[in-house]
Amino acid sequence: MATALQLASLVTEAPKGPGWIYETKYDGYRIVAELRRGTVRLYTRNGKDFTARAPSVGEALRELGVNAVLDGELVSPATHARTRAAKAGDFQALQNALRDGRSAKLVYFVFDLLSLNGADLRARPLLERKRALAALLAHNHDPHLRMGEHLKGEGPVIFQHACRLGMEGIIAKRADAPYLPGRSKSWLKIKCSGREELLVVGYTRPTGERSHLGALLLATREHGKLHYAGKVGTGFTRSSLLELARRLRPLTRKSSPLSPAPHGAEARDVIWVEPALVVEVAFTEWTQDGRLRHPSFQGLREDKPARSVKRERPLSTQ
Repeated sequence: MATALQLASLVTEAPKGPGWIYETKYDGYRIVAELRRGTVRLYTRNGKDFTARAPSVGEALRELGVNAVLDGELVSPATHARTRAAKAGDFQALQNALRDGRSAKLVYFVFDLLSLNGADLRARPLLERKRALAALLAHNHDPHLRMGEHLKGEGPVIFQHACRLGMEGIIAKRADAPYLPGRSKSWLKIKCSGREELLVVGYTRPTGERSHLGALLLATREHGKLHYAGKVGTGFTRSSLLELARRLRPLTRKSSPLSPAPHGAEARDVIWVEPALVVEVAFTEWTQDGRLRHPSFQGLREDKPARSVKRERPLSTQ
């Protein structure tokens, strides 16, 4: 995959004033789709090939009959009360569908068009690219392929409404900006609650009725070192516990990879592992000593290599 994706910078509040549009912050895998001569390839932002794992999406894209590069998010629409914002998706359901080969449940929300039939559109303004994308998808009726819609208006009001609906957050984008590879301030993400990608550095044995494992010990990477971020022991499903245990067993090591290592009750009966697995965790806030408050497991991040994970700190919009 030669396409370098644009990334959003985390900020503390939604931007104000004209010139911005606002999109849903989807809860899935960022995917670039390359359509060439009737062949479709789906890649994560780090180049992992997901084509074989989402054949229903690939077939929907093939039916467009064009050469193009699309940018969007692969999600599993939420179907239960816990996740009220259906468009945001259900991350654990997405993982289960990909693992079990149930791609019929997946939807690819496309929010940008980078090239079309040989024309590179990345230098064009965002709204111009979106108009071209809307025209491309105007006659699509396949439920696996959807246009990622946007809103105009006051960013703070839209953000508050998104949070009331139970969504993860919003993405604010400059309407007149070109597509700029890498992280920039023309795309901003504002989160309703804490979500972080962290490294698993250990786990505890199960107790009571829990099977496979008890809790995960988590870490952030800052300045080349791993720092302890606390434990997460909620949010698991039976299938996620089984999958985590299967992946963690081969990673066992004798000592802690942390600097400094936790001690006392935090380190009791811990099985340490190489920091190779990335998980996403929801939480209420960071404590002053760098621990997660009220963490809840959301899922494995198969699209993120461990070496790329570091703590994300929001920028001020002032």
